Amino acid sequence: MEMSSYWVPEYLGSRFETRVSDYAKKLLEADGWIVEMIPLLENPNRVRPSRFWGVYTKLKIFNMTNYRKVVYLDADTIVIKSIESLFNCGKFCANLKHSERLNSGVLVVEPSQKLFIDMLSKIKTTHSYTGGDQGFLNSYYTGFANAQLFEPDMSPDELKSRPVPEMQRLSTLFNADVGLYMLANKWMVDEKELRVIHYTLGPLKPWDWWTAWLVKPVDVWQDIRQTLEESLPGTRGGGNPYVDFLVKILFLLPFLTLLLCYYRSFLQALVLFCSACRSSLFERVRQFYYKLRSGGLLSYSAISSSTINSNQQVPVILGGMSVAVCFMAAMIALGLALLIVPHQVMPWTGMLLLYEWTFTIYFVLFGGYLHMIYQWGRRRATQPGFTPTVPESLDYDSGKGHQRQLSSCDTATCYYVLGMAFLAIAATSLPFLLGVTALFVRLGLMVAGSMVLVAFMAYASEHLAIGSFLRGLEHRETAQTRRMCLPCSLIC
Repeated sequence: MEMSSYWVPEYLGSRFETRVSDYAKKLLEADGWIVEMIPLLENPNRVRPSRFWGVYTKLKIFNMTNYRKVVYLDADTIVIKSIESLFNCGKFCANLKHSERLNSGVLVVEPSQKLFIDMLSKIKTTHSYTGGDQGFLNSYYTGFANAQLFEPDMSPDELKSRPVPEMQRLSTLFNADVGLYMLANKWMVDEKELRVIHYTLGPLKPWDWWTAWLVKPVDVWQDIRQTLEESLPGTRGGGNPYVDFLVKILFLLPFLTLLLCYYRSFLQALVLFCSACRSSLFERVRQFYYKLRSGGLLSYSAISSSTINSNQQVPVILGGMSVAVCFMAAMIALGLALLIVPHQVMPWTGMLLLYEWTFTIYFVLFGGYLHMIYQWGRRRATQPGFTPTVPESLDYDSGKGHQRQLSSCDTATCYYVLGMAFLAIAATSLPFLLGVTALFVRLGLMVAGSMVLVAFMAYASEHLAIGSFLRGLEHRETAQTRRMCLPCSLIC
């Protein structure tokens, strides 16, 4: 097989910057690639996707006259079996997609300076249905749909006895479109004979960690990635030492931040844990039993809307406002987490980081809102003429006759937080636990799980806000000396 080359566009002027880093160039060279810097061939089409601004540079493979034959592969393809037979193909070879149009993701070219100059002379006048190089090649090579099919198993003697075809069609084995796989949830050809897989699903590229959770064939990419040997220090398994260091920081940062902000809560929780250990098991069970009888585990959630409205303590807009803030905080948290997590980490690493940062950001945002509601309740209670009418169930144990102090460490808050975390994990994990591989079924299950999560979040956000407001009414004149767990520290 011929020596492999890797071209890097050299973007001139202030408008463009080199997209391939020096580290990536060194890695390619360490893997045995010949890296060449080439000037950009700008796209002449004004009506085109923005990502197609430099795709016409691909046409320069027709001018690589220092090679007898060139096999071109898009960056979103992966070779899973030998493709050396492609060097026996004709002067121009490609695979048909959509019945009659060629796909430029895998090309076999016999370079010719005369051909390249002719292409350059027709770039501005030849129509491109895609606005890029693929549309141009379809217009340039008219009649390609009728070209003969390339037969990779033909003997060398038979190849020499035939004239070299001007154009030949490649079978799907050399350009297996993932988009077609997703329609039927299987390959249309013998999977054992596949040579090249082409990940053509728009933004769902295999190097982005989240695509492995949606597109089953990405598993092939990730499996091959993990078998890569170390070309440079820290690159074994497709790793990057800089990204690996960043991932470690991203894993630790939320924990360190929360520990720094709420170190007092951690110390108080430790004291509470030690005191619990010193208490007898019987005493703890007895206290838990009385709490269950009095409904103390879900004290605030047990507050009915009619009771709240009759007492005229909770503002009418609090429920709807809290639901809106809850979903806004969730969307902001998810968006920021997607921006923070590096795209090219392993799928499980990316998912864990996404959960960690989404929960942390959401906790800070919505927890801060609940703290504001708590302060609102305290200010409301200090207004002249205000008479507190906290429901009896908040202050007394039912049937006991003795007053129960309402703990700042609200168990209901922990239940709501754990419930949202569980449903968020279940919404994305359900398709994989059930062994579902079809894209649309996976998406359907994720959407169904997300709807359950949305309903629970709406319920929880309203009740947490009401609980925070009522807690503010009760604590209007008390100092913050009670023990608080971490989830409640923002509320109180």
